[in-house]
Amino acid sequence: MRIGLDGIPLASPKTGIGHYTLELARALAKLAPNDEFELLSPVRFISSLEHPPSNLRQVEAARRRFWFIAGLPLYIRRHSLALFHGTNYEIPWWNECPAILSIHDLSLLLHPETHESRLVRRARYRLPLMARWATTIITATEFIKKEVSEHLKIDPEKIAVTPYAPRHNFRPLERSDTEQTRLRLSVEDVFVLFVGTIEPRKNLITLLRAFSEILKNTELRPQLVIAGQEGWLVGETLNYVQSQGLSDRIKFTGYVTDRDLRALYSSCAVCVYPSLYEGFGLPPLEAMACGAPVITSDVPSLTETVGNAALLVAPTDVQKLAQAIVEMLRDEEQRTHFSRMGLERASQFTWERTARLTWDVYSKAIHRSV
Repeated sequence: MRIGLDGIPLASPKTGIGHYTLELARALAKLAPNDEFELLSPVRFISSLEHPPSNLRQVEAARRRFWFIAGLPLYIRRHSLALFHGTNYEIPWWNECPAILSIHDLSLLLHPETHESRLVRRARYRLPLMARWATTIITATEFIKKEVSEHLKIDPEKIAVTPYAPRHNFRPLERSDTEQTRLRLSVEDVFVLFVGTIEPRKNLITLLRAFSEILKNTELRPQLVIAGQEGWLVGETLNYVQSQGLSDRIKFTGYVTDRDLRALYSSCAVCVYPSLYEGFGLPPLEAMACGAPVITSDVPSLTETVGNAALLVAPTDVQKLAQAIVEMLRDEEQRTHFSRMGLERASQFTWERTARLTWDVYSKAIHRSV
């Protein structure tokens, strides 16, 4: 049996959806070694897969124009795919086989002010269509399942929940093994870590305001390390840093490799993720997998992911966030507690489990189509 997955998220530097697509494809290929899995893209892949299972391959399609309307349906028909999984909100306009649709969140529809207007317009038109056409919809949390059902008018029975997981390489490093990375990135011994694309939805501005309060009102002088690529409206963030005189205490690393990210997670005093809205929240879970104590937002999807293993704060309360960071920096016992709780929580999520749940969705969809 041949199964296709959307490979477009792997045609640019990987963020959340790219990691989801790759880790799921690898785990599925290992779970079902007698079946073939193809990552399909009309755009050139940024790199080849490293040591892929023998039954997983990347396919750069020749027909690139009108990919989801014409190119992909034609490929599915010619190559007799048994199923296609749209891992990034898109499936073929013409269903030549069962189509599974991953909807990671509804931020484009519910929080349009945090996205570029062109992306919002596209989502308003296409996402309701994709949801209706899909054989089954996958979400990562029960909260997003509920949102999809309510806002897109989808029967809950059509939606399956398959939680994501930390990548296998995210596990604790000895502090001495992180020194080379920190030296190369100019990261100090005591630092607060934020990981994510620099864009409005990640609510970095609240963290910056809280950090400024800490520097003004306490004796603490930690470094704030911001690890992630620049996104939409990054200029507002940079202007705030300069206007508040924070440049000497903040390090922007840009996009970092998994190896460097593991070192940062493993050596930070605390990882802070104050996002306004998430579909799941991989960075806090990956930080936990490396033993980092975590402070994150008390918004539904994040609380579903981290449980009681993180310190939760309202994402727009600058004073409470500053207080939480100060407490974590000053209290080694609290850091140890949340580090231990985080490791235990992260161990409950694996890509093998995600693959098994996803494979069950595939099997049911194919069975119904026969």
